[in-house]
Amino acid sequence: MHRPIFRGRPPAGADRRSGGPRRRFLAAGAAALAGGIFGSCRSSREGTPPETAQTPGDPPLPRRPRVVALDVVETLFSLDGLTEAFRRAGLSGDEVRPWFARFLRDAMALEIAGVYRPFREVAAASLEAARAGRGLGPDPEAIDRILRAFAALPPHPDVAPALKELKDARVRTLALTNGGAETTRRLFEAAGLGDTLERVLSVDEVGHWKPARAVYLHAAAVCGEEPRDMALVAAHAWDVLGAARAGWTTGWVARGGESFPSSMDPPTVRGASLVEVVHALVGLPPG
Repeated sequence: MHRPIFRGRPPAGADRRSGGPRRRFLAAGAAALAGGIFGSCRSSREGTPPETAQTPGDPPLPRRPRVVALDVVETLFSLDGLTEAFRRAGLSGDEVRPWFARFLRDAMALEIAGVYRPFREVAAASLEAARAGRGLGPDPEAIDRILRAFAALPPHPDVAPALKELKDARVRTLALTNGGAETTRRLFEAAGLGDTLERVLSVDEVGHWKPARAVYLHAAAVCGEEPRDMALVAAHAWDVLGAARAGWTTGWVARGGESFPSSMDPPTVRGASLVEVVHALVGLPPG
């Protein structure tokens, strides 16, 4: 444990040696930090009773989930479907993924600052900035074409067999997305996967962006399950981290051969494909 740092001077009479009143002063400060500040954060954070979520920092629960929530963009559907719309908007197809990363950065910055803006608003603003960076003026129609293209992204080849395995295993399945619910439903229907989900759950319902803990606890509540009986599958390490901190089991798909950041809580299972991850989750021992 790190020793507390006090910016003021110790009480009168505290000596400069390692023992005596100074030691008692430091010990009292440490106790205040541990029992007061940290304790109050745990009890008040988002109003969640202790029994409804795993304590942040605990390892993922190695048990077969009753519900699997799937991230959508990049995890299930490829951003390659935006390339042509980007070109028609005066942008390069090579800018799609860097733009998406900047868009997520902006959304998470808003979340940290305590401001919620829906997917379309944040995405449109970041697209306007990308066009301005190329010296292009405002073009709402071009931006709208890009945003409409989100409803027609192509699924990765491993999506259909992975969803079939979940259905065959009688595991409840839902989409958990930072995007809009209606756009996401159209995306699944266009790919012929409309009947593979129990429901689509958007962060709009919560007013927070993933990986905020409130999103995952809300999803568990909607499903009528304890967090430990939920699992998230995502290609984003930050999404896996958020779910793990909410007490969920997690599965990470290494899209593009990426490695999982060592600074984050590791996933319960991982794989090079969605099928591998789903198979590993279904194969966990029942609770």
